[in-house]
Amino acid sequence: MQNKHTDILIIGAGLTGLTLAYYLKQLNISVTIVESRNRIGGRVYTKYNENQAPIELGATWLTNEHSELLKLLKTLKLDVFDQHYGNTAIYEPDKTNPPQLVNLPSNNHSSFRINKGTQSIIEVLANELDNSQIIANCTITSIQKHKDFSIVKSNNLEFQCKRVISTLPPFLFKKTINTEPILPRELIDVMNKTYTWMGESIKVGFTFKTPFWKEKRTSGTIYSNVSPLQEFYDHSSSDGTQHALVGFMNNSFHSNSKEERLKLALNQLQSYYGDQVLEFLSYEELVWKDENYTTTDYDDYIMPQYNNGHPLYQNSYLDNTLFIAGTETSPYSPGKMEGAIRSAQHIFKQIENLL
Repeated sequence: MQNKHTDILIIGAGLTGLTLAYYLKQLNISVTIVESRNRIGGRVYTKYNENQAPIELGATWLTNEHSELLKLLKTLKLDVFDQHYGNTAIYEPDKTNPPQLVNLPSNNHSSFRINKGTQSIIEVLANELDNSQIIANCTITSIQKHKDFSIVKSNNLEFQCKRVISTLPPFLFKKTINTEPILPRELIDVMNKTYTWMGESIKVGFTFKTPFWKEKRTSGTIYSNVSPLQEFYDHSSSDGTQHALVGFMNNSFHSNSKEERLKLALNQLQSYYGDQVLEFLSYEELVWKDENYTTTDYDDYIMPQYNNGHPLYQNSYLDNTLFIAGTETSPYSPGKMEGAIRSAQHIFKQIENLL
């Protein structure tokens, strides 16, 4: 097994991990990020098809309240643009009533998307690091605390480091990584009952040549309590030249095949827009329940957002050598991209103070 040395080892090359590594550049220490997947981004995943609108299959929206994310985007010279909702929405309240066009209330809290796709922030952050700092296809299995260092083992590498930061969803960390010594019982109990954001979601999207949903007496904003597609939104590009509809499918369809989900989605959209939906350019989907490096089956039901931002996640462990980070651990905007950024900032300040 190959051995590597680094001052800081970050587990997970998602938004928290990459942002933390970006902040740590200002300190005179070596930083390495390991990622189980063969791609970076974690729960940020934008699917790009040539000459088509980007399809967001992971984290997508931000608001004016997400101040730290907006600051970071400005620093990285990345622009945002307004999410188009329109003045109306297609709404299905129950099975006894047909879909209806309803007026949307005016909303003072605008939603934004990142120009050219959310993946842009991942790529820019990664470009701020050396290629050698990010190691893909590397799954961590254990952390062993020694007197002056820790040994962190993966499927094919062994790292000797001074400090370890996990950005995995806490429940996944608890289920997949062994620690020596064992973590405090109260922390383990909280991790066992921490909800994993996006873990049960199914995101699907279609690209089209024309935005027919922007015509009169229809809408690209869809809310349904009874059909497979529960929420759907316009996802046209910021310059208005490429067009898509993207949103969430009911997670009860996770065991269906991709072809079956496509048929269900098309049947629903066809009932709203007619046969023009059959002329889609591409269909993309991501069943997050199948993403083993994001989630695993809960032992018992966990309520959405449960234990997100818990006070125990604000502490360090194993004599200030292990830190639990990630969007679920943030007291502010847990489960959002803002929470990921705030978590990275919190860990950075802790490490800076220790140094």
